[in-house]
Parts: sequence; C-alpha cells; structure tokens
Amino acid sequence: MEKGTHTFTFMGTAAGCGIPAFFCDCPACNEARRNPRARRGDCGVMVRGANADGSPGRTVLIDTPPDVRHQLIREDVRTVDELLFTHAHFDHMGGLGELEYLVQLVRKAALPTYGSAATLEGIGREFHYMTGCLDMREIQPHQRIELDGARYTALPVTHAPGTYGYLIETEETRLFYASDTGKLPPETAERVRGVDIMAMDATFWKRNWSPDDHHSVQECIEEGLGLGAKTLYLTHLAMHYDEPVTLEELENYLEQYDGRVKPATDGLSLSI
Repeated sequence: MEKGTHTFTFMGTAAGCGIPAFFCDCPACNEARRNPRARRGDCGVMVRGANADGSPGRTVLIDTPPDVRHQLIREDVRTVDELLFTHAHFDHMGGLGELEYLVQLVRKAALPTYGSAATLEGIGREFHYMTGCLDMREIQPHQRIELDGARYTALPVTHAPGTYGYLIETEETRLFYASDTGKLPPETAERVRGVDIMAMDATFWKRNWSPDDHHSVQECIEEGLGLGAKTLYLTHLAMHYDEPVTLEELENYLEQYDGRVKPATDGLSLSI
C-alpha cells in the first residue's frame, strides 16, 4: 500500500480484563508476563493526520478504555482533539475520566464527543461530573462525519444497543473498525465489502460464549475474508476464553492465510 495520509494506531487490542489478567495463570497470560509484545490493554484506536511539516495532525480517539492514560503516554500523545465511541461498556469508556484535566487545564473548551444516542446517554450517566467537559454530538446510523480530512461512517453492528463500527476513509484507504460485534448486519456487511483493511472482533478462540455479540477467531476470519477484506486484523482478543491460545500459537495458526490475516497488537500503527 502506498503511504497514506493518516496513521491508524491500535491503542489496545484486548477483550475485557486484558492480557495478562492479574488473576489468571493460563498459558496466554504467562506468555504475556514474559513477552511484552503479547501484552494487551482494553480496546481502543487512534487516528492521526499529518501537518505539512510532517508533524502529527489532529488526534482522534475511538473509545477511551480504562488503560487510556498509559496508552497515550506510550504513544507520546500530548493532546486529544475529538472522541468517537463505539458503545458505552466499561472496557470501552472507563478511562474517560483521564481526559478531564486535559480539558480543564489545557484545552479550556469542551471536547467534541460523538456516538449513538444510547452511547451518549450511557456516558452521561456514568460520567455525569464531566458533562461540562464534553460536547456531546449524536451520530445517526449510517451518518458520515469528516474529521481532519478522514471520513467516518457510523455503521450498526451486533452488540449492545446503539453500538457502531466505523468505516474510515482517507484519500488512500478504506478501513473498517468494529471492535465488538457478532455477525455483521446485512446492510453494514455490504457497505464494507472489499475494504482495504478490516479490524474486527475476534474475542474467542474456538468456542464462542456469546455468538450474538462477538466473533470467535475462526468466525471473524470466515466473515472478513468472505467480505473480501484485503487485510484482516483480529482485535478484541481474549486469548484465554474458552481455551487459552498464546500469541505464538495464534500466529502459527494464521500462517495458512499467507499474511492476509494478522493479530492486532498494542501500539501497531498502519498508514492509511
């Protein structure tokens, strides 16, 4: 792929309790204790444009997981310009309070915050003390907004009410990000057919505990490749539900797809 106009960074790639979970001694969690590359924080991504001098442009975060402060420090991010939310579950919005002092001490203006009506309601309920820090902007299903030269289309997915995946389009790339979803609704599936990059929920290894809300690794691959995604990144990886799988084992399993299917890892950046 040619050099893109924006950078897409996986800030976190885990489901729920992260890898390693503090209470778990499964092979996947013990691998992550030994190997920093196998460690995963809760799911979120960052999209950044570039200024004419090559410096980073505006910073857009999709979700604010509980680990967001550590993720921002790791990526040397000093400001955030817009927030988009997929949904209002704790593992995707629990770190929002970390941005309160950015707004109060640095920005001194409310942070534009986009999501479905259900998502914004959930955020307002959980973070009622931050309502003055957030400029809540509802996005309707299939609505497109433009932020810093990239277009974001909110596409309904199968998870909690009001959950979106985002189709992100730049001059060079069409990318679909859906961190939490089961089988995609037909209209969403057709809208993302043939994307250059798909980063999608692959929570479970083999047995899927929640088929109405999530994919297994195998289901994600079947749907993503079936929709013609040129490259598929597996994200929202639990690694220890139901049968533990280490990163080494997962990468060996994915060799059969000749580089077309890859596990997302925390800090991985793509030019889009």
